Amino acid sequence: MRFRNSIGATALAVALLTMIGSAAAFDETKYPDLKGLWRRAGNAGLLAGGAGGLRYDESKPPSAALSLGQQPPLTPEYQAIYDENLDDMAKGGQGIDPTYSCISPGMPRVMIGYSAMEFVVMPETTYILMERDHDFNRHIHTDGRGFPANMELEPRFLGYSIGKWLDEDGDGRYDTLAVETRGLKGPRVYDATGIPLHADNETVIQERIYLDKANPNLLHDDITTTDHALTRPRVVNKTYRRNTTPRPIWIEYVCAEGQQLVWIGTQGYMLSADGLLMPAKKDQPPPDLKYFKSTQK
Repeated sequence: MRFRNSIGATALAVALLTMIGSAAAFDETKYPDLKGLWRRAGNAGLLAGGAGGLRYDESKPPSAALSLGQQPPLTPEYQAIYDENLDDMAKGGQGIDPTYSCISPGMPRVMIGYSAMEFVVMPETTYILMERDHDFNRHIHTDGRGFPANMELEPRFLGYSIGKWLDEDGDGRYDTLAVETRGLKGPRVYDATGIPLHADNETVIQERIYLDKANPNLLHDDITTTDHALTRPRVVNKTYRRNTTPRPIWIEYVCAEGQQLVWIGTQGYMLSADGLLMPAKKDQPPPDLKYFKSTQK
């Protein structure tokens, strides 16, 4: 019995020493200071006046019509899908945007920064923790690995991200995190207007994440999306502002809480204030009730 306890104590001691050694080997002064709570800077909305959801491309101005502001470089096939989606939205439907049912926005849309984010930099992985439950958390692997052969991995809305820290100004400290993300699944769109990504989910997303040279409380993410629904790669810059409060408040956001939208079969309906099912758009057919006993005579 003493022999077994000795083995267990030795194993525990080795494990603790390994952890301490790993922690000591991590020199955080070599990495940029990304600590704290980050929120999107700006981005007042898709429509004039700030309505219509947040813009994916903040360099494009808001417009009077959802279809005009972002001007996505879509192929004719996917422009037709986008237009049909906008027509459904104009009638009161949800179009092809899946997030109303609490599905993750996925990449690259999640980097709009709908809620607060936290960047946790570790030697082998940089984590992007997100306040909303259905945004999940990003894992950016920086341990030198490559993508699995033939992409033998389970697709995720946020994909599989490989990163590399760069010292671009040659001062001996890392200043830029270069990231490539593959292995995505759908459905995914860019923003609340339903700008589509290709159904093949072969999207490749490249990012450059770095602090602003003049203001260390601003963080930039240059995002380049290559997708078969586009006629050319789509490039945007996202900017986040650090909350400088020493102890920022993190808010719990649960997507399903207070949800008024209900998906039944191929139709999306709404719950009224009195808890009854109601149509979401004009002339919408009711759900099929064949499995319910009729109360009518």
